[in-house]
Amino acid sequence: MVAKGQKFIAPILGFFEVLIWIVVIGNIIQNMDNWVCIIAYASGFATGNFIGLIIEDKIAMGIVKIQIITVKTATDLINTLVASGYGITHHEANGANGKVSIIYSIINRKQIPVIIEMISKHNPDAFYTIEDVKFVNKGIIPENSANRWRIGK
Repeated sequence: MVAKGQKFIAPILGFFEVLIWIVVIGNIIQNMDNWVCIIAYASGFATGNFIGLIIEDKIAMGIVKIQIITVKTATDLINTLVASGYGITHHEANGANGKVSIIYSIINRKQIPVIIEMISKHNPDAFYTIEDVKFVNKGIIPENSANRWRIGK
């Protein structure tokens, strides 16, 4: 939440995280001779991380930048993205194996599976990366195909 700039949620979550940590560590220190408590803490910590990752993935808060690099012509993929309401930037470049097309788009994290499906359909051998974005000033980011919103008109 801190990395995503969530100034109000991050401190609240941090408060409860530290509160739980202090209570648990206090119990572990009191029971240092009981290896079951130590194993239980380590297991709880690992489980908490796992569940937290699943929850974070389901919530999918924030926006990301997707960069798609393809050797195959990108015209169909570009037309599909634009027709679906995604703002894109596209240019031709030279890659290690010759000419490539590079497409950039800023999207909601919840839209990642939709974009990946489009890539798989139109350019299945495309190379793509996805990066977190903390702030966007202007652009077109569709919430879904029926409900578009523009940033910084």
